[in-house]
Amino acid sequence: MKPTNGLVVSQRERTTILLAQFERGIMKRLASLCGAALVSAAAWAPVPSHAAVQVLNEGFNNVSSLSGWTQLNRSVPPGTGWFQGNSGIFSAQNGPANSYAAVNFLSADNGIGAVDNWLITPTLALGGLTTLSFYVNSAGTSGFSDLLEVRFASGSSGTGLDAFDTLLLTIGGEADFPSQWSQFTTSFTAAGDGRFAFRYLGDASTLEYVGLDSVKVIGAVPEPSAYLMLLAGLGGLAAASQRYPRRYRKQA
Repeated sequence: MKPTNGLVVSQRERTTILLAQFERGIMKRLASLCGAALVSAAAWAPVPSHAAVQVLNEGFNNVSSLSGWTQLNRSVPPGTGWFQGNSGIFSAQNGPANSYAAVNFLSADNGIGAVDNWLITPTLALGGLTTLSFYVNSAGTSGFSDLLEVRFASGSSGTGLDAFDTLLLTIGGEADFPSQWSQFTTSFTAAGDGRFAFRYLGDASTLEYVGLDSVKVIGAVPEPSAYLMLLAGLGGLAAASQRYPRRYRKQA
């Protein structure tokens, strides 16, 4: 063999050097293929499907003992809070006749003043696309304009407008409030803890009586199958990167 830098390289050493160079080339090629596969998967793989998860289903069988719910009456002066529905005015949307939450002009003491009466859900764990649905109804007497806001707050703390800074829906007010059970639905993306609030408000002299029933919150979580398929593909590429060098090493 020809000397290299004053050293003599044996045939075995030369073969080892050539093999190492060949393996490095193979590894670079596989790394390139792996990157291309990832880009292709991101571009062409379908968006992972989502499974619906019901995180809240409240029918208001007993308003006084709602688990995790919060009542907050900021009316001036404060009167009554939210209470069990009165089946003599109208029956519930679902279940026993009085199984709905009700609120009225007496939220302000003696029905005189500014009403600002809140009913807040428990803290819910949300993960992506979130859908809130519920039913509302009113006594429907001419001359009154009941008003209900539906708000959302991220996190588990705070009870004011600074926390519930996302207004999802406004029902009534300038428009007529439903005088029969009507469903409302709103969807948005939320991640982490969150709460919803039903806020009854206005001058007590313009308000009468509304009911709330069948409050449901549906969340969504990614299906694991799509991610498992991608991981399986990457695992195959990793195995190939180990298999090719071993094959050529044995031939040497």
